[in-house]
Amino acid sequence: MVLVEELTITGLTPQKKDKERMNVYLDGEFAFGLSLMTAANLSIGQVLKPDEVEALKAADEVERAKASAYRYLSYRPRSIAELKRQLVNKGYKETTVDQVIDRLSELELIDDMAFARYWVEQRETFKPRGRRALRYELYQKGIDRQIVDMVVAEVDETVSAKKAARKKAKLWRELPEEQFYEKLGNYLKRRGFSYEIARSVTQEFWSSTSHDN
Repeated sequence: MVLVEELTITGLTPQKKDKERMNVYLDGEFAFGLSLMTAANLSIGQVLKPDEVEALKAADEVERAKASAYRYLSYRPRSIAELKRQLVNKGYKETTVDQVIDRLSELELIDDMAFARYWVEQRETFKPRGRRALRYELYQKGIDRQIVDMVVAEVDETVSAKKAARKKAKLWRELPEEQFYEKLGNYLKRRGFSYEIARSVTQEFWSSTSHDN
């Protein structure tokens, strides 16, 4: 018969640098730190089995990972893959990360479809891109191909290309026709617009803008 060594809580003290966390002492020695929430049901003199100690540590890691996730999400929406990569890089166990992601998904705080639409809307508003570029960016964010296809299909490339081209067309309006076509066309293609869209929009701006006086 294997004897299980029990440990007695001999101290519970607030951490000096973080009053939201508690230092836990077992059998007279510092053992680990816990959030106040996780430590709420502990008391000095309480006896813990090793598996109970591990459960407390695991629960605390989940709480810390959640807090880290909330901070990361506070700046802007993130894809599930982005959040997972961030938490893993912070040193959290994959099982912990999966628990946090499952919980945040239940709360609808992370949603890849919503994120993909957000990303495309931001691009449309501030830095218009063609479908090819948008696909690449969303794949880099770890978005599933089916979601990418659905969201990118909603983009009107001609409208986006005109938005992207407007300032440059005005800047280059005095150039000779050949240079205007080359510079504006290449500019649009670098932003993921197809040759056909780039050519069509460049032609439209040449006709309507470059000869204004």
